[in-house]
Amino acid sequence: MALDTTAEVKAIARYIRMSPFKVRRVLDQIRGRSYREALMILEFMPYRACTPVLKVLRSAVANAEHNNGLAPGSLVVSQAYADGGPGLKRYRPRAQGRAYQIRRPTCHITVAVAPLADE
Repeated sequence: MALDTTAEVKAIARYIRMSPFKVRRVLDQIRGRSYREALMILEFMPYRACTPVLKVLRSAVANAEHNNGLAPGSLVVSQAYADGGPGLKRYRPRAQGRAYQIRRPTCHITVAVAPLADE
């Protein structure tokens, strides 16, 4: 199962209001799998992170189909990663007039698909 990285097509979702650690747990499951397999896995996994990952995967496949003329059935998830985005800073009121800082994490999800190279 050799991947041809020359025709790699990717899609990026930025500033997703979710922890990159939780998104990586989902991305690890689809990396290296075919498009159809990845769709089935994402459809039935119980995590909230599956929704944005599914949207990015569909976008990457649409890019490959529209821009490069590749068939969706021949595509494989060649790269899938989540980088940390800027954290949103919020404050929680505490006793005696104090304020505790809360960091709301964001992430950038990148999914790249490539055609399966015939051996």
